[in-house]
Amino acid sequence: MQYIDVQDVTLCIQKKPILQHVTVGFASGKIHGLIGRNGSGKTMLMKCICGFVRPTQGKILVNGKQVGKDMDFPEATGVIIETPGFIPYYSGFRNLKMLADLTGKADKEKIRKSMQTVGLEPDLKRHVKKYSLGMRQRLGLAQAIMEDPDLLILDEPMNGLDKDGVQDMRRYLLQLKEQGKTILLASHSAEDISVLCDTVCEMDKGKLTIC
Repeated sequence: MQYIDVQDVTLCIQKKPILQHVTVGFASGKIHGLIGRNGSGKTMLMKCICGFVRPTQGKILVNGKQVGKDMDFPEATGVIIETPGFIPYYSGFRNLKMLADLTGKADKEKIRKSMQTVGLEPDLKRHVKKYSLGMRQRLGLAQAIMEDPDLLILDEPMNGLDKDGVQDMRRYLLQLKEQGKTILLASHSAEDISVLCDTVCEMDKGKLTIC
């Protein structure tokens, strides 16, 4: 089954083509890689799939429902796109608790478990503004997984992680795949793509090619 179905999607911003007639399907239960240079359209495609940006043409279905028509944001989806934004003067746990309270889908125990899973200490009182880039990235992943989503959309999730952190993240993403999760992953790392991904697509100047 195609969990994500992108049908002839074109996006123009101020008459400039950002995505050009993109058609692709991403099957459920697999890790799908997106590669391409900065500005190639990877991040914008992810934003369209999430409903953050509305395509100029075409449509996107996630789990059989059209984004922007049947739903504003795909159900049961965790997202990291660009640098995760958190309130700098709150602890990591407090940031996640505040976000979880908006949906009511993650209690304190789920938040604690998600933080521990990505290698963060839930009881750490340090403000997020004092986190390293790698810690912020881990917190972003904890946010993405805390509601136990079926789909993860991850734009450069390894940014800022040291070698051990990258290995931890890879192991965890493969575990999620074993649990039947669907993952769309953008990365500049050829090693991440080769180790993790079942399928690979390349973006270049807004056009998509299946590798």
